[in-house]
Amino acid sequence: MSTIFGNKLKTLREGQQIPQRQLASILEIDTATYCKIEKGDRRAKREQVLQLADSLQTDPKELLRLWSADKVYDIIAEEDEATQILNVVAENIVIYKRQKAKL
Repeated sequence: MSTIFGNKLKTLREGQQIPQRQLASILEIDTATYCKIEKGDRRAKREQVLQLADSLQTDPKELLRLWSADKVYDIIAEEDEATQILNVVAENIVIYKRQKAKL
């Protein structure tokens, strides 16, 4: 698993000198599970991302972006044409948003 999201969490947490056990308590999980989220061995749930953003006083959109990026990375990182795949997805998102705006 990628750790784009986990690295950001760790940086924010350490910058604010918050122990892992404190964030684990807020998420109502054990410290070992939180540690796995930071290391990228376990994926946080979307609602946990929002709780973490609030607790770490950071932009929830940024954390959600990084969390989503990890998911995409894990799916396509091993593909030979990963960059091209991302380009196709980006183009289709633009098309989708244009069509949605017309409704």
